Amino acid sequence: MHPPDSLWWSSINEPTWRPSLQRHLDVDVAIVGGGFTGLWTARELVRRDPLLRIVVLEQSLCGFGASGRNGGWASAFFPVSDSLMIRNFGLDAVHQLHTTLQNSVAALGEAAAGDGIAADFHQGGTLTFARSELQAQRLKSFVTSTRTHEFHEGDLVWLDPGAARERANVADSHGATYSPHCARLQPAHLVRGLADACERQGISIFEGTTVQRLVPAKGNHPAEVITAGGSVHAKYVVRATEGFTPTLPGLRRKVAPIYSLMVATEPLTDEFWQEAGLSNFETFTDDRHLIVYGQRTADNRIAFGGRGAPYHFGSTVEERFDQNPKVFRVLEATLRDFFPSMHGAITHQWGGPLAMPRDQMPSVIVDHESGLAHAGGYTGDGVVLSYVSANALADLITSPQRTTAYTQLPFVGHLGRKWEFEPWRWLGINAGLGLATWADHHESRRGVTSRASHLLDRLLQ
Repeated sequence: MHPPDSLWWSSINEPTWRPSLQRHLDVDVAIVGGGFTGLWTARELVRRDPLLRIVVLEQSLCGFGASGRNGGWASAFFPVSDSLMIRNFGLDAVHQLHTTLQNSVAALGEAAAGDGIAADFHQGGTLTFARSELQAQRLKSFVTSTRTHEFHEGDLVWLDPGAARERANVADSHGATYSPHCARLQPAHLVRGLADACERQGISIFEGTTVQRLVPAKGNHPAEVITAGGSVHAKYVVRATEGFTPTLPGLRRKVAPIYSLMVATEPLTDEFWQEAGLSNFETFTDDRHLIVYGQRTADNRIAFGGRGAPYHFGSTVEERFDQNPKVFRVLEATLRDFFPSMHGAITHQWGGPLAMPRDQMPSVIVDHESGLAHAGGYTGDGVVLSYVSANALADLITSPQRTTAYTQLPFVGHLGRKWEFEPWRWLGINAGLGLATWADHHESRRGVTSRASHLLDRLLQ
């Protein structure tokens, strides 16, 4: 596999591949996947116990997957709604979840800086624009609901149209919500820097190493990772494979690989930025159903992404799916709709899969009997969630009898149900994409809530 073709990787000199595994190893912890979850977990494990023997196995280059090509939002967002989380886990648990995620935005930046990683981290917050009166009503209602749930007023505020324009001059703005709990960063620099930092702490990393099978412990035989070049015995095997999870035996229905694609502009002029704003490098989106997301980069480009690419039958993951000209055209048109005065050219187009569980709930599991552990299922919110999950994994592995703030989070220990068998999985996921697209089209033309949005909510339950 070659390095990913993205804006983020284009600023990295031709990387030197680490060697692949070509022998047998006996270690304490073997981590499968060299992205954010795997590398943060390795880092946190060795911080808790410097004597642990840890190995990371990556099928390509560290950061090849979503960790190195995402939108660069280190946010406190969680993929499941507050109302559903409160219904299932109670208000106190959700308060603890919010507090942990919010604190972890800054903690992630501090951890990266402490390891000497220059990742363009800047916590300027995030803006969700209302591009219609209907979106404004929804967003205002959402802000009101956070007050009802007794969340801190400063965590999410409504900006009227004038105040929103002072932050960013987005076309057709009817106002926006603002949350301070989000930072912009350069994800490929962060993940590659993490890999280097792990090696400096004595963690062994093997790239170009495709894992064929994970074997649970049985009797006196420890858990095992089998690869083409060698095997690894470990007390714990941590699966941190996110969107590539369905490629492993027996895990095809664990998560659905949903493709998210991105475009990036050339560096834009000072004149444009004087008009457009985003002077504090706020990330931005709007309240449409089909998710979009953007950031102003350190070199004054806009990196902009969104959903819309189809789910592929059988949870198939292939490099050719990373490119979709139709979706790229829609993303460019949407970005220019946000900022009509933007005349810069699109210079980069890329994409790839992220992992969506059936209930959209992330999970962190450590089975001490089998020695198998995993974390993931972030549905696109994985930059901060991977850091939090890694801390939970490290606590569960090094101190299994001790309860910590991380191990008490509601998604730790969560076992979600599997996705449906094909063709129902293919039909349902692509129907959901179609419903989101239709709902946005209907609301844009008629200014009223589409019944398709209600159907979409039911489909995701």
